[in-house]
Amino acid sequence: MNVLILGGGGREHALAWKLAQSSQIKSLTASPGNPGIAQLAHCTAHPGHADLTVVGPEVPLVAGVADQLRAQGQRVIGPSAAAAQLEGSKIFAKEIMDEAAIPTARYQVHDDLASAKHSLIRFEYPVVIKADGLAAGKGVVIAKSRQEAEITLEQMMTGQLVGDAGRRVVIEDFCPGEEVSFIALSDGQNIVPFAPTQDHKAVFDGDRGPNTGGMGTYCDDRILDAATQNTIMEQVMRPAVHQMAKRGTPFTGFLFAGLMLTTSGIRVLEFNVRLGDPETQVLMHRLDSDLGELLSAATEGQVHRVPLRWKPNPSVCVVLCAADYPALPRKGDTIAGIAAAEATGAVVFHAGTATQDNRLVTSGGRVLGVTASGPTLNEAIRNAYAGVDRIQFAGMHFRRDIGAKGLKRW
Repeated sequence: MNVLILGGGGREHALAWKLAQSSQIKSLTASPGNPGIAQLAHCTAHPGHADLTVVGPEVPLVAGVADQLRAQGQRVIGPSAAAAQLEGSKIFAKEIMDEAAIPTARYQVHDDLASAKHSLIRFEYPVVIKADGLAAGKGVVIAKSRQEAEITLEQMMTGQLVGDAGRRVVIEDFCPGEEVSFIALSDGQNIVPFAPTQDHKAVFDGDRGPNTGGMGTYCDDRILDAATQNTIMEQVMRPAVHQMAKRGTPFTGFLFAGLMLTTSGIRVLEFNVRLGDPETQVLMHRLDSDLGELLSAATEGQVHRVPLRWKPNPSVCVVLCAADYPALPRKGDTIAGIAAAEATGAVVFHAGTATQDNRLVTSGGRVLGVTASGPTLNEAIRNAYAGVDRIQFAGMHFRRDIGAKGLKRW
């Protein structure tokens, strides 16, 4: 089977790393890829026909790339443009949640600034304000006061904050609790869950500072017990897939539910229509099944027939960021120490790297994802940071508490 991966970040490197181990794969191509992926696959800006295409990022999915490929007779892992609106529009996602009785926060939708400001009297603080459209992980603001909420609405709805993505907004109740990432693979009717993960979005230790695309994550079965995982499947994942099929827009591909575990039960914060980044890095690191076999089955309506097996040890991914991220990250800084990091047993996934004058340099905000496992979560954390300590580039920064909140479960 000839497989094409669309994308060039850490998620796509992790997919390439796992697919390269598959007995089902004859050749592997990535577009555009990155220097890390190039060690495993042919990277090109102009890919040809593939037996199966895996679409990594959300933007091309929302734009309809899966529809175009299917129209050419190709098998694709990724939803249609219509189904991708689950991520492309926060308002659409809320409508699906309402229709399918999926638990979520109380909310209101606005496309007029004056009415949005007036509606704030119906909410307590902190309050959550979300841009309707895609905003690269930066379209959610938790406002701690009425004044902050009004300023956020002004900046968002006038296009200052996230452009046209914020012209329409969702205002919703803040849900205190513990956030969990829950990802499953759907073939349009059947759906199989992946192991639970927990992301760290804020840029600084202790969940302080602005949100980012993700500063690190860990994958550990102890994040959710079996009963809670079953509840999520029955109350969230299966109802979402069923509702999309009922609408005539079946969901095929990876469905990612951002969940909050509250004292009142599970609440869905958002849906994504692709694998998370950096969740993919730890999931692929722990997955013991043949990914090529699983994805092939998903395109044939048989995803439930491939057993998912997981390595018992938890995995941890620490993201190394460029200078000035998450604002305007600096590019072109020389990266050193990857071989030394991997000599410790870690796997280093490239996210924002490029080659320049025969040097590996930074080319994005999130540069590398250092991933490792261990018999315990504490050992997995130590092993990941042992790899981190071998890598250097000017302005490099990262969180030092990835996975620490999970230690209370051991």
